[in-house]
Amino acid sequence: MASDCEPALNQAEGRNPTLERYLGALREAKNDSEQFAALLLVTKAVKAGDIDAKTRRRIFDAVGFTFPNRLLTTKEAPDGCPDHVLRALGVALLACFCSDPELAAHTQVLNKIPILSTFLTARGDPDDAARRSMIDDTYQCLTAVAGTPRGPRHLIAGGTVSALCQAYLGHGYGFDQALALLVGLLAAAETQCWKEAEPDLLAVLRGLSEDFQKAEDASKFELCQLLPLFLPPTTVPSECLRDLQAGLARILGSKLSSWQRNPALKLAARLAHACGSDWIPAGSSGSKFLALLVNLACVEVRLALEESGTEVKEDVVTACYALMELGIQECTRCEQSLLKEPQKVQLVSIMKEAIGAVIHYLLQVGPEKQKEPFVFASVRILGAWLAEETSSLRKEVCQLLPFLVRYAKTLYEEAEEANDLSQQVATLAISPTTPGSTWPGDALRLLLPGWCHLTVEDGPREILIKEGAPSLLCKYFLQQWELTSPGHDTSVLPDSVEIGLQTCCHIFLNLVVTAPGLIKRDACFTSLMNTLMTSLPALVQQQGRLLLAANVATLGLLMARLLSTSPALQGTPASRGFFAAAILFLSQSHVARATPGSDQAVLALSPDYEGIWADLQELWFLGMQAFTGCVPLLPWLAPAALRSRWPQELLQLLGSVSPNSVKPEMVAAYQGVLVELARANRLCREAMRLQAGEETASHYRMAALEQCLSEP
Repeated sequence: MASDCEPALNQAEGRNPTLERYLGALREAKNDSEQFAALLLVTKAVKAGDIDAKTRRRIFDAVGFTFPNRLLTTKEAPDGCPDHVLRALGVALLACFCSDPELAAHTQVLNKIPILSTFLTARGDPDDAARRSMIDDTYQCLTAVAGTPRGPRHLIAGGTVSALCQAYLGHGYGFDQALALLVGLLAAAETQCWKEAEPDLLAVLRGLSEDFQKAEDASKFELCQLLPLFLPPTTVPSECLRDLQAGLARILGSKLSSWQRNPALKLAARLAHACGSDWIPAGSSGSKFLALLVNLACVEVRLALEESGTEVKEDVVTACYALMELGIQECTRCEQSLLKEPQKVQLVSIMKEAIGAVIHYLLQVGPEKQKEPFVFASVRILGAWLAEETSSLRKEVCQLLPFLVRYAKTLYEEAEEANDLSQQVATLAISPTTPGSTWPGDALRLLLPGWCHLTVEDGPREILIKEGAPSLLCKYFLQQWELTSPGHDTSVLPDSVEIGLQTCCHIFLNLVVTAPGLIKRDACFTSLMNTLMTSLPALVQQQGRLLLAANVATLGLLMARLLSTSPALQGTPASRGFFAAAILFLSQSHVARATPGSDQAVLALSPDYEGIWADLQELWFLGMQAFTGCVPLLPWLAPAALRSRWPQELLQLLGSVSPNSVKPEMVAAYQGVLVELARANRLCREAMRLQAGEETASHYRMAALEQCLSEP
């Protein structure tokens, strides 16, 4: 409690007789005037911080909440007594009580939050000592409430965040206390604060950003530490981004000690996490700044990780990882990149050295450290690098692969701990609260893109197979697939789940092509095939999931060729449903489209396929090839295709469009399917002849089909 009087209680000497006399007078007061006079004497006799809990409780027992409540809300002061004096006395008593955590959480204190919040922005003489004392006591009350378990929630609901913002922006007495309390509330409940007071918090961010941009003294380093807390969970105002970038450019372009540089790197990492590269201006100045950021981050990573025994500042290095990720993204961006080609080449070389340091660190990680957040962060940056670059550091990466498989398996088997690790990593340096979608909660998903590249290469693939990666990937795929199955709300799933499933399919496709023996002998692929067969029929019917359906269909067709002797593929309901769905995917890709001024239609992509054909076409052609290969291996497949009317409709489509509109690779794909169906089944040949198959084959120069249909 703020008071100009000297403390009257020396705790080492027992009770203070003066205070005891005043408390007696307070207990014996017969009316408001006597109680008011006694209260004044009590408040002059003590300071809240100078008394022990027992004495504080005795004061509370003597005073209670009733009279302070009246002092805070009264509108009629005695003659000659300013209104704010009564309120100041009420706040002083509350400040005394709030020094007791139990009383600070009392409902009689919590319901005063709206009133107390108004005192922060009330107008008055800035030099009035009583008013200043009341403001100090108000902050003491609110700070005490914030320290209780549910206090931040009550403060936010009571309008305190907006009041604190206005008090800070007004730069009146106690504005520094307002900022300190704001920082505490944002750290405790960022989302709720922004939900309740976004306009006011954005105004504070604008003020802080402008101060940061203009600062020429040590305050700019203090602002570096504060500003990450004030970045909103949504869009950061463009004027703030400009000021923040300008301030960081000035700081990081100077010679600094580590205590000055590290907060700046962490602020830059937070901006990179929130905005990508949008906060960096285009042009020469922006490209130089980005190159400087990535350069500094790589140097910091190497200094921290290359020397064994060096104490690693994990929060700083994690921030540097985020800046390296930004560098990786910009170096691999083809359009509208901030960097020119020479800068990209230079940065890739620098980042390669830093990634080498990360690998060196991970090679030393023992089982006892595998659940530490910093290890997760290190695996994450390595995964981001391997997603784009696997040709360099190949020897080191191969040496690390056994650890990565074991690490991913450990976290997969303890999924809850993996998700907690992800949140701890985000808290470590990037975000003050929960992570965004860019921080997935499992290590395996981070490694999938890199493993997809590595399974193409003989050496890394053999290591992955030896360490059990295919079995782990099958289990992971099946577990993730469950999240998309009926009964789960797929609309709330992050995009990363579907992307992860697609990447798993790409890895399995690589294994089907490069290690067919593994597919035949490992039981996990039989389970995978069963899941693909039962899932595709529903998947092809779902809007917006065509790319995933293409992956599942193509993978299943390729695996069916290898597992054709499996009982599950001998015309079972599941296998028939799968191939019917695969035919649906393959047959609906193209349509006949009329062209203005021409009597003949042209072959064109169907609307659903058109927008994603660049990502889809390789899978479609591979699927056509795989289906063709399945026809002679599965005797029941040709009659099933005939019942679906696919061969008839395909010939009808080709007959209705101009042959010049059908590209040679399409002609080859269509002929491959039609020839195998015709060879496999007499009824298919007859149906094709009835659909003018020989004439169509002649028009498209399909010699193999024409010959096949000419035979009995």
